[in-house]
Amino acid sequence: MKIRWWLDVVLVAAFVALTAALINGHLLGFDERVADWAFAHQPAPLYWTARVFNYLGQGGQVLMPVVLILTGLLVYRTRSWRSVIPFAAGFVLTYLTIGPLKIWADRAAPRFTGPDKAIMFNPAASGTEAMSYPSGHMGNSMVWYAVIALLLAALAGRQLKRWEWIAVRVVPVSILFCTTIYTGFHWVTDSVAGALLGLFLARLIERVPIEWWSRPSARPASPA
Repeated sequence: MKIRWWLDVVLVAAFVALTAALINGHLLGFDERVADWAFAHQPAPLYWTARVFNYLGQGGQVLMPVVLILTGLLVYRTRSWRSVIPFAAGFVLTYLTIGPLKIWADRAAPRFTGPDKAIMFNPAASGTEAMSYPSGHMGNSMVWYAVIALLLAALAGRQLKRWEWIAVRVVPVSILFCTTIYTGFHWVTDSVAGALLGLFLARLIERVPIEWWSRPSARPASPA
């Protein structure tokens, strides 16, 4: 499948534009209104259901273990080091981008109780209190569910059917987008930024031909 670069340019440009808008004080009121509405509509059954579904975006506890299991199965089948490339690429790309951007943006989450909680570079928040932008839940999930889809296709020996692709790539991240905002873990713009960045990174990984990293290693012929 040919992946065109124009969409990658659009994703990066949209992420930069959104970041610039937030730095200049735009969209902050929108973020706060959505967060206030969510906090005012959180009956316990609905809130805890959302919290459970939010684990769909837990990279270290859920997504990476799943990817490692699938990677192990593929390595066992192919006997090739190339089968670890999707996992390695996902780990390196997310580690070098999402984490540093969170530290740089220094933005608090909606549940922060200090002043000016929606602004970027918040002087009242520090450490784990100021790691909201971009959403790691969204960024990581966009990457890891893309890797899961690639590994499943490689193990199945075929492209995923449309409903399979939607079930793996679209449904989990859509649920996650809503739950991160509803539970107050992230502002709307945090989740949008995470999705933009994550999709860009996922598309970089998808550019590596699946035929190259999923094929069995060549084995020497048995002696006659």
